[in-house]
Amino acid sequence: MIVRAESDYSLSDILRDFKKFTSKAIIKEIFNEPESRRDWMLGYFRSAGEIDHTNFKLWQEGNHPEEINSNGFFFEKLEYIHNNPVEDLVVERPEDYFFSSARNYAGLSNPLEIVRETIQWKSYK
Repeated sequence: MIVRAESDYSLSDILRDFKKFTSKAIIKEIFNEPESRRDWMLGYFRSAGEIDHTNFKLWQEGNHPEEINSNGFFFEKLEYIHNNPVEDLVVERPEDYFFSSARNYAGLSNPLEIVRETIQWKSYK
């Protein structure tokens, strides 16, 4: 995920709140959706939560934030993220993964709303 903070909050605070919000929302949807894998998913997330005494755990501990300070580094990270489903043999092309911003960059429809970054970084010597 590539994010930018425009507030007094740290990136760690934002990621913590993002994980908390999405975990609760995803678990709620799994409970409410009559899906064939529901019991398997809930069991998996419940057993992961037993390790740190929570009901369910979707996200791994910690994170590895990196400051993006150039266009080249931004697009390197964006390409890495877009190619994860390809590397995992989930899809053949990045834009084939339905919940990826690669679809936006390829001009395809996508249920995700993204902001395409347009900032141009300056280099100082």
